[in-house]
Amino acid sequence: MSLPLLPGYSFSRNVGKQKFHKSQHWGFCNNVGMLMSESKPGIGGELLSWQKLEPKYTVFPQEMGSEAPSWVAFDKQVLSFDAYVEDEVPDKRQENYRIRRYKILFYLEDDTIQVNEPEVKNSGLLQGTFIHRHRIPLPPPDENEFYTACHFNINIDVVFYGRTFRIYDCDAFTKNFLKKMGVKLSPPGQCPEDPYLKIWRKNLDNIMDVYPHESSNTLKQFLEYDRKVLRFFCLWDDSTSLFGDRRELVLRYFLSDDTIEVRELLPHNSGRSGMPFFLRRRKLPKYGPPGVYQPGKVADQAVLNVYGGRLTVSQLRGYLLDKCKLGKLEQEFYKDSDLSLGTTINVWGRKVLLCDCDEFTKTYYKNKYGIENFTSISCKAPPPPKIERKFPPYTGFGSEEDSLCSCISLLPKCPRQNNIRKFLEKDSYGDESNILRFLAKLITSQYASLDRLFIISYFLSDDTISVFEPTDKNSVSGLQKFLKRMRVKKHGQKVFKSEPSEYIKVQDLYIGAQVIVNGYMFLLLSADEYTLQFMEKNADEFPLSKLELVLEKLKEKPLNSRDIMLVFRAADPGDTKKMDYNTFRDIVMTIAAGKLIEQEFVTIARHYRVPDDPCLDMNVLIAMAHEQLKKNNFESFERLIYRCVYQDREKKNVLPSKDIRRLCKSCRLPLIDDLLGSLLSMFEDSEEQINYESFFCALNWRINPVPELVETSPLKERYDDVSVGMPSLIPLKYIDYLKFFNDVYGIEEQ
Repeated sequence: MSLPLLPGYSFSRNVGKQKFHKSQHWGFCNNVGMLMSESKPGIGGELLSWQKLEPKYTVFPQEMGSEAPSWVAFDKQVLSFDAYVEDEVPDKRQENYRIRRYKILFYLEDDTIQVNEPEVKNSGLLQGTFIHRHRIPLPPPDENEFYTACHFNINIDVVFYGRTFRIYDCDAFTKNFLKKMGVKLSPPGQCPEDPYLKIWRKNLDNIMDVYPHESSNTLKQFLEYDRKVLRFFCLWDDSTSLFGDRRELVLRYFLSDDTIEVRELLPHNSGRSGMPFFLRRRKLPKYGPPGVYQPGKVADQAVLNVYGGRLTVSQLRGYLLDKCKLGKLEQEFYKDSDLSLGTTINVWGRKVLLCDCDEFTKTYYKNKYGIENFTSISCKAPPPPKIERKFPPYTGFGSEEDSLCSCISLLPKCPRQNNIRKFLEKDSYGDESNILRFLAKLITSQYASLDRLFIISYFLSDDTISVFEPTDKNSVSGLQKFLKRMRVKKHGQKVFKSEPSEYIKVQDLYIGAQVIVNGYMFLLLSADEYTLQFMEKNADEFPLSKLELVLEKLKEKPLNSRDIMLVFRAADPGDTKKMDYNTFRDIVMTIAAGKLIEQEFVTIARHYRVPDDPCLDMNVLIAMAHEQLKKNNFESFERLIYRCVYQDREKKNVLPSKDIRRLCKSCRLPLIDDLLGSLLSMFEDSEEQINYESFFCALNWRINPVPELVETSPLKERYDDVSVGMPSLIPLKYIDYLKFFNDVYGIEEQ
């Protein structure tokens, strides 16, 4: 098998004793290049073998051996020739022709040619790739054939598309390659000099000889401080001018060339269009605006025009510097030493205050100038003075809110709820009524109204108050309306005034307080359980219900603890370690000596009370259940027991409380959920099991009747203290005075 042959060779083939010139052709079989025609000796008279060529940079893959195709052997190997073209320049007196240099590249792998023209600075010509890489045909009459490596030599002319290129030299690799092909190389020539460049170089040399140069030491500063910028946060207060306001700016000082750039920080929805620069990067004069100057007065260099002789073609043109700098104006610019916090600089007539800077700027001034104080100044504008809005006095027609709406808008509207969120949070839902109820007594000099009692209800959702008077048992509703639900003004305010009136708040209501409601004075005697629990849970809003503050009042006055203990012992002769409510109140009020009010004493009594007997509570609950069952005439207790026996598979006579609750609901037992849950909790054991026979037998009002509840009217329930004469709704009977004595005086009873 023959070796790969050189691309672009001319081969001769005997066909009927006829010879003709034919370029080599390659085919591919199984991705391997194969020679499709026989080769004959070409230039040199003998067939060249691949071993004789030995290209310098040829690399073959090891797996292909000597049968590698030519495009693999000559990959990335190019013949480089230096050539020039003499272009005619018509209608120009200074030059008749111009020499243009070119680089001819011949790619050995596929016989393609590319022509490039090196770029010449300020030539004014389009340069670069002159002919793109492709196979170039020979000039006529051989236009059917293409250029190969054998067509190139030194000091010969090649014609590409009618343009004649004179090859005058080539590189070392090209010379070595052509010699191994057997081509006899001509000696290298020289490219003639371009007359236009010769004239231009002569003028350029004359100009460079006389062109002035002045040493400028800015390169060191640029290399040292490039990309290092000082940043200040500034304020331009333009509020004194018409339609002016305060503008926040960012000043950047570039250390590389001492230039300054200013940008504006636009707040959101400011109404201004965002400009890219407040001041473009440049040197900032200290005393600006300086005015308009003639060219050259404020430049760094003063240049003089110099010319001599007549205006001929060979005239010498040049420039000189004005060393004396006559007429030059000295202009001062801002430097880094002129910038500091609290300094006001002049930005072309605008007074800009430097308020703050970043960490890099602080470090720079600390290291270079030793500055340690970087107290920033607020850029924010002070809040505008609040203009007091005065309204006309109340006219007396309608409510104050209704009359105020006619002053706010041209078309009066109904007054709206002030705090919708509070209304939604404090509205009644479930067991939370958010209503505080107090029992009050009317204070009056009329004998007929001395014993009248009232119930004052305070609604937390909208701070309204309603007052009802309890009546006799035989009345229709049991309550008589004294004041409908409304907001109540505090007593002693003027009626016709511009300021809004103050209303009674929830903090003004507590046990022992005197409240004036529409001219009637009430003394708050007591409160229900929900009200007292609400005050204790929100002790921060109701300091009178906070136990720690109340005990501090008793600890302020030092007393003999032994004498006080003897007083408590004398009031408990049976040594029961508990005391009734009234006796305990008399002793504590005597010890406090007027420091405690009734609400604070109730807080102490509720904390140290003795729990009531649970058996009594069970009897009360059963009595309440019997009353409800009698009203609904419910007697199906045996059926409930049968159902429980059916569900009791293990015959233990007990069932879980949740099963009994579900059974009571399915049989429609006429008891409310709270009462039924309380009864079930009374009969539960440790495992939440209930003896269903005993439970339903206790509810059977026919077999096991209990005494009916005796309702105690608040009109008849009194304190034992006759001098106070206040009714009591506080369910307290006994107080643990030993625990109270230990918490106040820190002495435990032995």
